[in-house]
Amino acid sequence: MKSNRRRFMKLAAVSALGLGAGRIGFLGDAPAAAMDIPSAADYNAPMEAKHWAMAIDTTRFNQELVDACAKACHTQHNVPTIPGKKGVKWFWGANFEESFPTEHGNFLPGDVEHRTYPLLCNQCEVPMCVRVCPTQATFKRADGIVMMDFHRCIGCRYCMAGCPFGARSFNFQDPRPFIKDFNPLFPTRTRGVVEKCNFCAELLALGKMPACVEASGGALIFGDLEDPESDIRKILRERFALRRKPDAGTGPSVYYLM
Repeated sequence: MKSNRRRFMKLAAVSALGLGAGRIGFLGDAPAAAMDIPSAADYNAPMEAKHWAMAIDTTRFNQELVDACAKACHTQHNVPTIPGKKGVKWFWGANFEESFPTEHGNFLPGDVEHRTYPLLCNQCEVPMCVRVCPTQATFKRADGIVMMDFHRCIGCRYCMAGCPFGARSFNFQDPRPFIKDFNPLFPTRTRGVVEKCNFCAELLALGKMPACVEASGGALIFGDLEDPESDIRKILRERFALRRKPDAGTGPSVYYLM
């Protein structure tokens, strides 16, 4: 009994840390005995910003690096590997035409046209998904991250219709049997729930960088867009960048360095 109580207290402590990420402090579904719960001493102070944003160095990406970043992201967040059109994705790759359908550049350089471009939620400044959600299951934090409260999602898919980037996935079936590497410190989802990238808000709360950033080897630059001395602002001053579908008026927080 004492052992179970100590285990519960460890779970509660980690859950409390997660609450700092914004309504995502509940844990996963693994039996407590199977968890290797870290202590608070293993974490740094929460990472904070006024406006989190990401810059993608497209010159460094190929399908292999996209797959590595996707694996890191999907493992961290218990994203199921479901084949076919009903699959779930938080981080994936596409060609130039699919990534930038409004950029009609004739006779593009071969390396630009044939790159694999990483795609993810754009954490928009004016997120259409938030406007159309009837239950506030999707909401925008003060630091710019657009979050999902999986428990509030009723599966209406209005957010999917509102998102111009196709960045949200719907669980047409129970995703749990399709999870390859289970992470007990992030919640799994159920059938009828929408999900998407959250800029690893749960890792930022623990003082860690997003999983895809760590896996990219420097090809993803992450930081505070409102800090002129941040790495992302410095790189945006030096390199030409595109944003996806700027005419949609959502103000994406993901920049593609060309």
